[in-house]
Amino acid sequence: MVSVQQWTGREASALRAALRMSTRAFAEHLGVALRTVAKWESLGAETQPRPDTQAILDTALARADSAGHSRFEALLFPERRNARPADYETWTEDIERAVVCVSRQNFPFAATLLNRWLGRHDPHRLDDKGLYLYGRSLVLLGDLQRDQGAILGPLSARHSYLTAHGMFSELDIPRRVAQIELSLAVVQEMSGQLEVSAHQYELLAADERLSPRDRARARLWVGTALSKEGNNEYATNAMTAATRAFEDLGEPEDWSVAHQKLALAHRGAGDLKQALHYIDIARTTGTVDSPMQRVRLDTAYGHILLSDAATRNDGLSVLDQVAQVARQYGLSHQLRSIEGIRKGQQGRARECQCRSTSSARSPTSSSTTRR
Repeated sequence: MVSVQQWTGREASALRAALRMSTRAFAEHLGVALRTVAKWESLGAETQPRPDTQAILDTALARADSAGHSRFEALLFPERRNARPADYETWTEDIERAVVCVSRQNFPFAATLLNRWLGRHDPHRLDDKGLYLYGRSLVLLGDLQRDQGAILGPLSARHSYLTAHGMFSELDIPRRVAQIELSLAVVQEMSGQLEVSAHQYELLAADERLSPRDRARARLWVGTALSKEGNNEYATNAMTAATRAFEDLGEPEDWSVAHQKLALAHRGAGDLKQALHYIDIARTTGTVDSPMQRVRLDTAYGHILLSDAATRNDGLSVLDQVAQVARQYGLSHQLRSIEGIRKGQQGRARECQCRSTSSARSPTSSSTTRR
């Protein structure tokens, strides 16, 4: 963070511009006279605020957000716009911290860490190392946006992934390019393009640019997309193949997630006994280190319980609890999924009630006719 040893009108004017305030708003923000701010603007480095005002400016700078700090530094030191090798180490550390934050759904702090660098640098002026870090930051920002449910539009996961895809293509790093293509297929699935995403997953499941683990994930996600379309038999075969691959690769967490997906595929096929069998395996073997993992696993469990009249109330209770967790961590896409499950159940309940009412009325109506 930039600090100012001695404020002059130049630094004060730069702070006003960095905060994107008018002279009047800046004066009110600091609690000084408008003519004082006007003096800073006109005299620049030739005037120095009084000691008490210097302290006020220190406080205003300290309270500015990361974007404001980046703009302030750029205005004062335009020569620093290009990253220096010393910056890269700090940038790499912030990326590693952001990875942990995203995995724990600490989205605000992760966004602060990433935007600190994305807002500071122009990618067109970076060398290959800087461009690589910029691309990695964009991918993480995309992951964050995807988990929050922002999948389409200019401030979305899709936009961040596409921009990063161009950068890694330019850098000629095939593995990173393929990983982003896998993430873009996830965005397609989330936006309802199930057939398109399933086809893309199929291609990536055999793509040598990806690691064996990522190819197995692509195979698993073929199943998830097709299961949502009702093609449960093919989906189950694809998921079973992915499960075997995860076991061979020694990936216990992915193996557990695959059982969760298998459970939902069997629920979709109407085989609740198998669905409960697989979801029990997932619940006993999976880790729930993050809110996202807990929400996904409990949503699947609640969905299966809701499908059986005998456990419907238990399913509603599980979904109520998991919705609270999703709401707490801003998991908008998961909340929409839970709401969709609830609406589907309510629709089925109304349909059953209508059939029951119709059946109850039918004999009376028939007997009246006979009479």
